[in-house]
Amino acid sequence: MKKRVLIMGAAGRDFHNFNTVYRDNESYEVVAFTAAQIPAITDRKYPASLAGRLYLDGIPIFDEKNLEELIIDLKVDDVVFSYSDVPYEYIMHKSALVNTAGANFVLLGTKDTSVKSIKPLISVCATRTGCGKSQTARQLVEILMESGLKVVAIRHPMPYGDLAKQKVQRFATVEDLKKHDCTIEEMEEYEPHVVRSNVIYAGVDYEAILRAAENDPDGCDVIVWDGGNNDFPFYATDLHITVTDPHRAGHGMHYYPGEVNLRMSDAVIINKIDTAKPKGIAKIRKMLAEIVPKAIVIDAASPISVTDGSLIRNKKVLIIEDGPTLTHGGMKIGAGTVAAQKFGALEIVDPRPFLVGKLKETFDIYPDIGTVLPAMGYGEEQLRDLESTINACDCDAVVIGTPIDLNRVININKPSTRVSYNLQSIGKPTFKDVIDDFLAKKGIGNQMEEMVC
Repeated sequence: MKKRVLIMGAAGRDFHNFNTVYRDNESYEVVAFTAAQIPAITDRKYPASLAGRLYLDGIPIFDEKNLEELIIDLKVDDVVFSYSDVPYEYIMHKSALVNTAGANFVLLGTKDTSVKSIKPLISVCATRTGCGKSQTARQLVEILMESGLKVVAIRHPMPYGDLAKQKVQRFATVEDLKKHDCTIEEMEEYEPHVVRSNVIYAGVDYEAILRAAENDPDGCDVIVWDGGNNDFPFYATDLHITVTDPHRAGHGMHYYPGEVNLRMSDAVIINKIDTAKPKGIAKIRKMLAEIVPKAIVIDAASPISVTDGSLIRNKKVLIIEDGPTLTHGGMKIGAGTVAAQKFGALEIVDPRPFLVGKLKETFDIYPDIGTVLPAMGYGEEQLRDLESTINACDCDAVVIGTPIDLNRVININKPSTRVSYNLQSIGKPTFKDVIDDFLAKKGIGNQMEEMVC
């Protein structure tokens, strides 16, 4: 008898787990996916064109809120939990619900889900959303390119549109973002790469994506896995880097799968030490000494810069931050808030009285967001709600703390200034030291040429 499987997901790890473990596997029948975390990703199908020879009609995707009745109605044997950045207590509540309904609760590991590359592969992951993974991945790419290497990045999936069309996506120019109908969340991750003349891939079928990246038309010497949320890599990794955040010290040991990333680490970055309290930094150091004593530890900061500080000083400002960092990442401040404090804002305007549409729902679901506005933009409706909320706010200026310029995708009727941030190593070893050492051991890049000379 085939085991009947339901995969709990959020349009990312769930599809990868299916593709690597269950697709074309006659020992199982995947009867459904469920969806959570991301709006408007239910009531569709994982398409037949991606699902393999056993699923000629595709696989339905339901709302997770109906999980218990789905287990009973579909006679499910195994429920596979397949999304990230959730506390352990949350997972065990889900496990209790699943077990009570009669099914097994399954967490798949790296052995069955990691695809092997023919190229050297470096992964950048984190213990929580918002630790500083993106700027770390960007600097990693720059270091590799300075070593004369052709670098291709692969980003953790965000397939919120037509899944069949998103099987393999290649982004080499800003125009490609429009071509693939990217959401704000996607643009925030892809645009910083392409503006640096770096190719990045994403999509749904991550083995097909890997093979395309290895054979990229512009060349490929090294692949960088740019992880999302705090998920662990989809690929077997040659150097695994985990970013931690002392503002949320200890979260890596209480969120899934942040602890997995931590325990896998070859190198750990303690980020934001310029703004964190000493107690939080000390707590992370103690945790690393106990959990991964052999990992290299890199101290780092994420210093900010603004395009026009005069729009902040003595002004009433509305702060817009990265959406996922504020929502399931649980952060209350970001780069925009730091900029407002640093440049002497008169007042941080509370956006909540001005919320419209879907943004009201976001604050209902995540009531602890506080007095900053998350840049939610998973679809056209959310974009329009974001624009309307910003333009209705009683403020002098808007501080944009997102990785992209929102003025490019919505019309803001107030003066605005952008905040940017980059990773900066503090002391030794530096991030570059660690990467140079890796390249030398692999015998690639300028380091090998220097050794020969």
